[in-house]
Amino acid sequence: MERRRIGSLEVSVVGLGCNNFGWRIGKDATREVLAASLDGGVNFLDTADMYDTGVSEEFMGEALGDRRKDVVIATKFGFSMGEGKEGASPAYVREACDASLRRLKTDHIDLYQLHTPDPKTPIGDTLEALDGLVKAGKVREIGCSNFSVEQLQEAALAVKAGAARFLTVQNHYSVFHREPEAGMLAECAATGVGFIPYFPLANGLLSGKYRKGQPVPDNSRIKDSWGPNMFNDHNMDIIEKLVAFAEAHGHTLLELATCWLAAQPSVVSVISGAKTVAQATQNAAAGNWTLTAAEAAEISKLAS
Repeated sequence: MERRRIGSLEVSVVGLGCNNFGWRIGKDATREVLAASLDGGVNFLDTADMYDTGVSEEFMGEALGDRRKDVVIATKFGFSMGEGKEGASPAYVREACDASLRRLKTDHIDLYQLHTPDPKTPIGDTLEALDGLVKAGKVREIGCSNFSVEQLQEAALAVKAGAARFLTVQNHYSVFHREPEAGMLAECAATGVGFIPYFPLANGLLSGKYRKGQPVPDNSRIKDSWGPNMFNDHNMDIIEKLVAFAEAHGHTLLELATCWLAAQPSVVSVISGAKTVAQATQNAAAGNWTLTAAEAAEISKLAS
């Protein structure tokens, strides 16, 4: 699978989102999903301390074992982990990092990301603490998530000479959610920041399970509170067009949704979750389809 650079790191163009670990699958299934992903060429694993309050990190650490050396681990901090355990103050940055290291059973985190902006802490203070972790060897590179263009620019201005800076931003992006195209992708391209999309399948809408005129499974996440806003005639018409395009090229809708994101400017890896070996295998296969510029543009038009 193609590798792309995040500073000193080389990551697979398709990454494994690990939010299902603990919340939706147990230890054994976690081990199986991880193994299938790695066997499929994935080396980039993205989790967060708040995923099942640390359980995702614990399951990952136990499942990796000797394969730790083969992967790039990304985790995040900032959302609440309990009373007084949240935010991005220097003291909490250090505390959260040490806790993640213990749960992941590793001596370093490859990409450490601020999960959400902390309005109570000057970003310069957070960056200084993160730089200290890099200098201590506990963290390789740093990034952020759920930042606006303005917040990313503010962070860039706050970096001291020679200190670590955010090399990635992880935000919501899919063919149905195009907000990053309004400025974030251009900002990333101009400043050398890698963009990591999450929710690439629009919470499953682009998985291929949902087709126009077919019943929705009872256990579908599409029936959650966000579903009625997405599961409409307009979007289902788009899905039919995208399915036709994908099948004409010998691929699936899931593969199209993933490789279209990978073709966008500054995208370094597309994070896809999996609960089963089959899903992990399908996600990894998406990394084998590289779109031409013309194909990516045609998909953009079909999804507009």
